[in-house]
Amino acid sequence: MATFHFELVSPERQLFSGAVEQVVVPGSEGDFGVLAGHAPFVSTLRPGILTIHGGGQPKRLYVRGGFAEVSSGGLTVLAERATPVEDLQVEQIDREIREAQEDLADAKDDALKIKASERLDQLQGVKAALGTIATTH
Repeated sequence: MATFHFELVSPERQLFSGAVEQVVVPGSEGDFGVLAGHAPFVSTLRPGILTIHGGGQPKRLYVRGGFAEVSSGGLTVLAERATPVEDLQVEQIDREIREAQEDLADAKDDALKIKASERLDQLQGVKAALGTIATTH
């Protein structure tokens, strides 16, 4: 399978840079896969699991916030937060779920309620996915 260059960067550090076969990204409009030769594309990220394929077992990272850009040079993901799934503490996701629940309760208008509700649903989906990943490894 053809490869392409992928970089994953968070404010703290560069988490990945190298040739990959595929990356599945949690975009704000849904998960999307990137293969070599993908058309140029830009998306914001939602909380979710980013999966890197190529060179052995898939590598999974929890990402929250940021942007993904596909260009002729490959894929670059700039994430507000990125943590390898194996290093992620369930307490961290639980804390973010509680914060999203508080945001939903404090929302003053429908737009804020919708945004908080979507974030809460996304985080609950991440927690469910982490449970699935933990039971398959």
